[in-house]
Amino acid sequence: MKIHDLITDTATLADLCERLARSDFVTVDTEFMRENTYWPELCLVQIANSEEAAAIDPLAPGIDLAPLLDLMCDNEDVLKVFHAGGQDVEIIYNLTGKTPHPIFDTQIAMMAISQSEQIGYANLVESWLGIDVDKGARFTDWSRRPLTDRQIEYAIGDVTHLAKIFPRMLRKLIKTGRGSWLDAEMEKLADPANYANDAGQAWRRIRAPSRNVQVLGRLKALAAWREGEAQHKNIPRGRIMRDETLADIASHPPKAQADLAKVRGLSPSWKDNDIGKRLLRALEGAEPLDKAEMPDTAKRGAPLGKEGALVVDLLKLLLKIRSREIDVASRLLTRSDEMEALAAGVRKLPVLEGWRYEVFGKDALALVEGKMAFAVKDGKMQMTRVADAAMPEDDAVPASEVAE
Repeated sequence: MKIHDLITDTATLADLCERLARSDFVTVDTEFMRENTYWPELCLVQIANSEEAAAIDPLAPGIDLAPLLDLMCDNEDVLKVFHAGGQDVEIIYNLTGKTPHPIFDTQIAMMAISQSEQIGYANLVESWLGIDVDKGARFTDWSRRPLTDRQIEYAIGDVTHLAKIFPRMLRKLIKTGRGSWLDAEMEKLADPANYANDAGQAWRRIRAPSRNVQVLGRLKALAAWREGEAQHKNIPRGRIMRDETLADIASHPPKAQADLAKVRGLSPSWKDNDIGKRLLRALEGAEPLDKAEMPDTAKRGAPLGKEGALVVDLLKLLLKIRSREIDVASRLLTRSDEMEALAAGVRKLPVLEGWRYEVFGKDALALVEGKMAFAVKDGKMQMTRVADAAMPEDDAVPASEVAE
């Protein structure tokens, strides 16, 4: 594979992207800094196909990333391959308002062919190529210039290894017939809605025990205000105010700005500075949360209670058995909140649709409805249809013991 020198000008970048546009796939990675900023600062882009690889310096004076971004977002003929690519996609979205498409994520794909839930890049490379990745440059300040040859070599390795792994992974997915399992997951990763910075929805990320519309309305107003402050200053939102402090103010709003000095998590200076004044104005303008915006409770079903919680434990055991049997990550099949909803009586769930229903949901539903049970045969846990069960009673495993 040909490795190019660090690309620092638009003409060289355009030539590279023109060649890569004729590929079936490209592997992509980014290096960025975001510890001290609201918006991640893109510091390096690495890209490769099966024949060549390069690192691109987005901080180089005068460079225009348009050829690269066009390849990422407007060329539907080239598959873009990432590993744990959520943050990489977010950066591209911030630059263009669009996401790479079509897209493939090797971390997600590993869940369909192994029990790996969130395999790290180094472990991925070791398992597929038998190579130990040099981790020495992981904590590099990628914004500093000049970059050393070792740093660039380390960064390009992320995409050259991936370019070797992806075709092998694809062949295994085709062989197992599980490629279609990943379609929805990849489309979800590429959905621009996941990366839009909608300040009006920021409150949904904050844990708020109250369901009072007045409290939630203040929470929504404060969260939107904090997003605006963080974006304007380009600092992490937690530097403005921590989630816990914001939720506390929404629940117990101060009557006057002077009361902000008593709020845990705020500097006493908020009692008379400009940011404190802006916070009070945000509170004063808060409206009760519209009932249509209330957190969805439809998926919760009836309260579980002790028996329902026991059913969830049995579903988790079934999930563990099934994921081991078919060598797939349990997280790809379903999640805890979905099993709780199933136990509570909800029936409109992803696990009861498509391939998930055939692989796991069908048996999970039968277990909830009392049509299946656990049994031990030859020292191994198995599922059996209750109507067909013909085993001695002393071979059965009581549900209470299984769950413990």
